Amino acid sequence: MIDIVLLFGKILFLALLYLFLFAAIKAGIGMVRTGGAKKQPRGLGLSVVRGPKEISGITLPLTGPIVVGRSPDADLVIADDFVSSLHMKMTPSGNGAVVEDLGSTNGTLVNGQPATRPLNVEAGDLIEIGANQLKVVRS
Repeated sequence: MIDIVLLFGKILFLALLYLFLFAAIKAGIGMVRTGGAKKQPRGLGLSVVRGPKEISGITLPLTGPIVVGRSPDADLVIADDFVSSLHMKMTPSGNGAVVEDLGSTNGTLVNGQPATRPLNVEAGDLIEIGANQLKVVRS
């Protein structure tokens, strides 16, 4: 009796293995036919152009709100005395994003202008927080 159960288990395992291989080959042929994996549309990101060497050059994709500040609770932590605990927030909005100063002491500049209200930004715009410079980029 146990032999029959083991034989049935082996047959079932081989059938599932062949189904898996068939599905993998079919997906691979589809990728070759269409020219590869489909490219995801590129969204915005926030890149550190000038800042502390620990974070200089990194880019955060803008998949949701990004809070920048000195606090460990911020998404992008900048260890600088001129940066407030929770300094600014960048939120995706349509094809661009919105930058909002969170009541910081030294303010936030967007393209050299003070962000006294929420401002729309797009790729290429520069955000300054103290001596730190962030750039809105396509990620």
